Amino acid sequence: MTDSQPTTLTTLPASATIEEAIEAVEAAGAVIIEDFIDSDTLNGLWEDLGPALQLQADGDGRLVGEKTRILPGLVRRSARSATIMREPHFLGTARHFLQRPVRAWLGEQRIEFVPTIQLGISRAIQIQPGVPVQGLHRDDTAHLRTHPGPESRVQVMVAASEFTARNGATRVIPGSHRWDDERGPREDEAVPAAMRAGSALLWLGSTYHGAGANASGEPRTGLSYAYDLGNLRQEENQYLSIPLDVVRGYPEDIQRLLGYEACPPMCGLYELSDPMLLLRDGPGDPVAASHTP
Repeated sequence: MTDSQPTTLTTLPASATIEEAIEAVEAAGAVIIEDFIDSDTLNGLWEDLGPALQLQADGDGRLVGEKTRILPGLVRRSARSATIMREPHFLGTARHFLQRPVRAWLGEQRIEFVPTIQLGISRAIQIQPGVPVQGLHRDDTAHLRTHPGPESRVQVMVAASEFTARNGATRVIPGSHRWDDERGPREDEAVPAAMRAGSALLWLGSTYHGAGANASGEPRTGLSYAYDLGNLRQEENQYLSIPLDVVRGYPEDIQRLLGYEACPPMCGLYELSDPMLLLRDGPGDPVAASHTP
């Protein structure tokens, strides 16, 4: 590592400002927020998700690693997901890094567009004892991003159980969000994001990271949510994952964060309008309507 590259992760209290979280992420590509959610919310998430996670089959080593359980669609499974989606450090950091103005010419006018953000994934990840280290990687590979370049994702891993170096805490390479695509990650550069249950690791899609080996006798469980740019395809198809009646049960700010919002200038339109109309008025029948006498 060079002298200018950070070698540790900053841990901030829940009382830290959004600006302090952003500053830490700017420097290292990631930050730990203590007490990200309160104990009541954490216990409620376990009540909502624990039974389904217990029934989930372990991965076969292909898409999901062996002895690893992944439970997708947490927004469908627990309304407490809204607490995580609205958490100020997570939402504020996502808006800072992703919602950066883009300028384009329209005739002789220079117009500025600000992209929306949308939930890209919501999943529980539980690694069982004996799981080896996961290869270090960047999550924005899902969008085929090149580096250096604009960020496309901001992600959080909420510790549903304690994260330690022994039980497979997520490993992060501080400063790797600044690397180009020729610079590969090395294991000796990664540091474990040790944190107690209820705390969270917040990181950029361009930051190299990966789950650690679980050498303990107990599973390690995390809940991961990610915000993506609104003009990109979501990694998890929220429109199929979450039934419309469930979406309609959420407040409008969460509905928009699930992708029911047009991204300027023209991505995600419904009948050339904001897709919120679909949630308010129902789908209708535009073909039949166009033939009404």
